[in-house]
Amino acid sequence: MGRRAERVYTAASDIALLQQWVDQLAVNAAVRIVRRDGAAVEGVVSVTPTVQVFLDADHQEGMNGVVRLIDSQRPEWDGLVWLDDIRDIEHLDSVRTGTSRA
Repeated sequence: MGRRAERVYTAASDIALLQQWVDQLAVNAAVRIVRRDGAAVEGVVSVTPTVQVFLDADHQEGMNGVVRLIDSQRPEWDGLVWLDDIRDIEHLDSVRTGTSRA
């Protein structure tokens, strides 16, 4: 993945929301993520995401991040979701915040 993002954020409130999503996405957690457009994706968090610095199309620097989901039934599948595209997270197992980090 490059250092480019469609949208980046600089306001403290926006960055705090991104961090709230990170806090709910522990490695190995089985989750259902509902995107802003209402589409949902399910999988297991492969690595705990982080909020990082990206550049948008106008070369403006700001924060965003991604979570990568995997599915053992579809080994070639890679469910990449931008943190700012998350509307809701539903946990499908008992792995929660702080339980497991990588």
